[in-house]
Amino acid sequence: MGTNEKLLIVKELSKKYGSEKVLHSLDLELASGQVLSILGRSGSGKTTLLKIIAGLDTADAGDIFLNQKHINELAPQHRNILYLYQEALLFPHLNVAENLAFGLRLRKTPAAVCTQKVTQMLEELGLSEQAHKMPEALSGGQRQRVAFGRALIVQPQVVLLDEPFGALDAQTRQQMQLLFKKLTQAHQITAIFVTHDLKEALLMGDHLATLDQGQLKVYPSKSAFIEDAETGVKAELAFWESIKNNRPDGHEN
Repeated sequence: MGTNEKLLIVKELSKKYGSEKVLHSLDLELASGQVLSILGRSGSGKTTLLKIIAGLDTADAGDIFLNQKHINELAPQHRNILYLYQEALLFPHLNVAENLAFGLRLRKTPAAVCTQKVTQMLEELGLSEQAHKMPEALSGGQRQRVAFGRALIVQPQVVLLDEPFGALDAQTRQQMQLLFKKLTQAHQITAIFVTHDLKEALLMGDHLATLDQGQLKVYPSKSAFIEDAETGVKAELAFWESIKNNRPDGHEN
């Protein structure tokens, strides 16, 4: 499949809980190898959107196509889509290498191939020395690396990331952002990355969108995202400019 072909297509997706409308006729297209950052406040519908695409929740209306196949009725385990969020959810009785190998073994990958893939992934994650450690002995950042590696090693068609670094401290979060960028480019990963953090949205995505009150706005370019007052980029820039000028009210000296 060429990189310009649409791998994931979401059409007129709607969802409500009781009388509360969460998603409103939402449309989304994602080409193979692209990463879409979706910026949205808490309660904007970000998690609901990802869970519906992953098959963990159902839409009231709308269609989802993956590689031109209608997947609305497919169970999560048959979609080849992986959903990651803040909790790493590693298997506590398996060490790092065994956690990474879990999905491969489920797919009956030959032992030699499994070992080779795990060794390579450990190296890419910077976790070769932690291969035999149990999850409880790892830091939060290391656990998130293992969870990320476990997702990538089975080569899913799409990875859905629901504020995956939100529980990490600032320094570890920055390290994970850089690792994510490196691995998505190396493995040509197709992903949707949702966050409420403006800087993170700009860093993570090739393409940018906002989700507000259940409605998705996809921008044609990063410059268009930056120029739109609703995204908050200009306000952020003005704030730092006022700090630089030592005038927190935003007025020049």
